[in-house]
Amino acid sequence: MNFGTVGTGWITSSFIEAAQLSHEFTLTAVYSRNEENAKILADTYGASMIFTDLEEMAKSDVIEAVYIASPNSLHFEQAMIFLKNKKHVICEKPIFSNTKELLTAYQAAEENGVYLFEAIRNLHTPNFKILKENVHLAGKVRSAILPYIQYSSRYDLFLQGEVPNIFNAKFSGGALVDLGVYPLYLAVGLFGAPKKSTYHPVVLRSGVDGSGTLVLEYDEFICTILCSKVSHSTIVCEIHGEMGTFVMEDAAPISQIEFVDSHSKESRLLSVPQEEKDMVYECREIAAILKTGDQTKYEELKELSKIVLGITEEARRQNKIVFDSEK
Repeated sequence: MNFGTVGTGWITSSFIEAAQLSHEFTLTAVYSRNEENAKILADTYGASMIFTDLEEMAKSDVIEAVYIASPNSLHFEQAMIFLKNKKHVICEKPIFSNTKELLTAYQAAEENGVYLFEAIRNLHTPNFKILKENVHLAGKVRSAILPYIQYSSRYDLFLQGEVPNIFNAKFSGGALVDLGVYPLYLAVGLFGAPKKSTYHPVVLRSGVDGSGTLVLEYDEFICTILCSKVSHSTIVCEIHGEMGTFVMEDAAPISQIEFVDSHSKESRLLSVPQEEKDMVYECREIAAILKTGDQTKYEELKELSKIVLGITEEARRQNKIVFDSEK
């Protein structure tokens, strides 16, 4: 399938390389407001067309799908342009700023006979599937701690007085929507929607969260998600059950899964080696849905996006974190 890209950052390059590795997608077009940036990306990966006009790209017949990795606040408007022009849309996480945008975009996709996907790489990997298939080994789950704490080099700029996109309410930034979605997707993918969620953030002068603790309440256990872009941590992800504990080095990528028996304390490795370019797995699953029209799988992914976005939206509501797009 021929596809184009919106955005010229490192994540776009990572997706292109994964798409090429999947042998399911062919890069044919690149968009950027800056023609030189578009040309550099196109030359690097062999795209035949560059665009500086989004509407022109959306109307073009050189692409069937688009991958959007622009600043978060631009996702909705850009996705709608492509959906209305009957192009499939793969939108980098976080897919949109709020659920109103999400539902509007899903309706546009349905009306135009195309698909809308959120690109969330850890959910499609072999190791996530292994974890989900084996989570019963832990017995009754009693707690989970899922951190994603990674110091951002852009925080240095913030401390110098600048406001980079990821720390800016204008661009729908913040730690929870940028990093917290990885462990949040992990939790929702394994346990479903929580009964209640509560967020306790460190709010920066820009009005968004630099770090925070998200508490998800399930019937018989609590899942605690820690996220930060202003500090660093070496703690691992753990799921604690009465019969055993799962230990994962990271929420994304899930490179290693260890199961530790509660009684014998013996441990065994459940994970398998994965492609270094782990976005290849989401490329393959998306391609499979587009090829077969697997509506059941598509609806599952849609529901996960709705749950995750609803939780992050509620977390912001609780703490009066308002994006400019919502004012």
